[in-house]
Parts: sequence; structure tokens; C-alpha cells
Amino acid sequence: MTNKPSNTKLYTQIVDLLQSARSKVVRSINQTMVLTYFEIGRMIIEEEQGGKDRAIYGKKVIKKLSKVLTKKFGKGFSERNIEQMRQFYLVYSKPQTLSAESENQKPQTLSTKTISETSPRNFNLSWSHYLKLIRIDDENERKFYEIETYKNNWSVRELQRQFDSALYTRLILSRDKNKAKELSKKGLIFEKPKDAIKDPYILEFIGLPEHTEYSESDLEQELIDKLEHFLLELGNGFTFVARQKRISFNDKHFRIDLVFYNRILKCFVLIDLKIGEIKHQDLGQMQMYVNYYDREVRLEDENKTIGIVLCKDKNESVVEYTLPENNEQIFASKYQTVLPSKEELKLLINEKKSQR
Repeated sequence: MTNKPSNTKLYTQIVDLLQSARSKVVRSINQTMVLTYFEIGRMIIEEEQGGKDRAIYGKKVIKKLSKVLTKKFGKGFSERNIEQMRQFYLVYSKPQTLSAESENQKPQTLSTKTISETSPRNFNLSWSHYLKLIRIDDENERKFYEIETYKNNWSVRELQRQFDSALYTRLILSRDKNKAKELSKKGLIFEKPKDAIKDPYILEFIGLPEHTEYSESDLEQELIDKLEHFLLELGNGFTFVARQKRISFNDKHFRIDLVFYNRILKCFVLIDLKIGEIKHQDLGQMQMYVNYYDREVRLEDENKTIGIVLCKDKNESVVEYTLPENNEQIFASKYQTVLPSKEELKLLINEKKSQR
């Protein structure tokens, strides 16, 4: 009996083709919808400017428009939704650059005749994303989250989580003034090891309350159980390699809590977990781990290993005087198991500035 040739490859290719086509259609529909709402917002603002009492006249316009559109098109055009379109235009009416990919695209203008064209800027996210973004008052912070959402394909839920965990503010804590400015123009760019470091890391997803007693092994297990969330918190390019990785020197054995690899920086990233305040011995031990990986594991075309001691608390002076000057490999970062308030993070920023 002759076996018929398998058509699995053909089926897979056709499935991939259809999925790709559907994704493009969805993106096109989303972009057209966002552009349309932007244009509606513009038309409302221009109409308001022609009224004597703009505030009162504007409310009347939105109320009447809501009734007309709801009667014509059904749901989706409540007064609140139309007000959001108006606010969307006010926030995004200035020409802006979304990302490096968008810089090469020619700016286009939107009109009622060419609704599928781009507005004075490029909108590459969904309307639900922009509803979240227009609530961010700080323009630089808003630009950063828009760039990162686009680059990392964050869902609305992921965007909300990154905002709630104050990612932008935490990154500013770890950067000098010039690097902080770049965040709103380019997003998070990894050029050197320090760019991959946050301080603090927010681990609210593990479900361990701030004052609950737990061991380092408990913390490690929770991070492994929520690995997808932890990778999102670590940032771009991280892949999981191992936990409790054993390294040996003759009859001496040591275990590294967590090992990752960063595809962007092309280096291993070792993480040791400490549930209390960091000690100089912890930093010395991490230095040993990093040296071992650099000499025994790292390939010639890979960059030097990064070590992060993730601790509940730290003394900046202990860290500074334990590590060598111009250190680019060993870092100590605090972690929190609850979402911090913006006020708490602002205090941390001020403390950092005073220490520089």
C-alpha cells in the first residue's frame, strides 16, 4: 500500500496566510476607526469655536450629535463616547512621532473624503488603548507608554498594568537626565546593561502582601508560577533559562536562583533573591556568579554577564562602596510586592537626585 504524501506543510502555510490576512484587516479597521474618531473630535472643536458660549454650546452640540448618530448607527455614540472623541482630538491634535518605525512614514492629513488616510500623526493602536492614554496628563509619560505599547504589542490590560506599576517613573529613577528625556522619544532602548535595570521592580502579580512572612524559596516559586508576568516586568528581550542553576568549584557547590538570557543585549542575566536588606556578602557572591559565567559559560560573540541582586531593602552606600567604580555588570534593585503610589515614587526620585 502506497502512503499518500503529507500535506501538513501546505495546510500550515495556508492557515498562517489567513491568520496574517485577518490580523491586517483587524489593524486596518482599528486604524480607520481611530482616525474617524479623531476627525469627529476635530469637527466638534471647530463647531464649538463658532459658538458664543463655547462650554454651553459644546454640550448642546454633543447632546444633539449623540441622538442623531445613535438613531442612524445604533450603540457606541453616547454623549460620553462623543466627549471622549473630542478629548482625543484635543490631546493628539499636535503632530507627533510614535516610534522609529513611524519616522520613515510620510505625514498625511485626514479629510471627510479620505477617511482611511492618516491624521497629522500615525495612530497604530486600538481605540481602547487611546482611551487609556488620553487619561495620562504628562505628555512625555503618555508618549512613552504609546511607544512601548506599539513596540511590545501590549494588550489594553498589559498597558494598564504597566501604567499602574509606574513603569515610566521607575525607569526615570534608574537613568540620568539625558536618558530620561529619551524615554518619551524612543521608548526603552537597550544600549548597555544599565538600560535593562529597574529600581524598584514591582511584583504585585505574585500575590504576596507587603507584610506577609515568606521565604526566598517562596518568592522564587511564585515568580516561576507567574513567569509570563515576571518576563513582562523584566522588559524587552528576556528569556528564561534555569532556576537553582548549580555551579561547582571542586567540592564547593552554589546555586543561582534564576538565570535569564537577554536577546537584545546578547548576555546572560543572573538574579539572586533576598527577602531582607542586602549585605556586601550578597554582592560579592553575585560577583562570583558573574565571573563564573563570563569565564565558563559565555561564548566569544556574547557580551559580559549581568548580575542583579533583587532585595527587599538596600543601603545605597553599602552598594556603592562594595561594587567597583564604573561598574557595568552587578546591580542591586529593590522589589515591592504591592503597587506603589505615585507619591511614593516621587519621593524615591527626589532621594535619588539628592544622592547624585
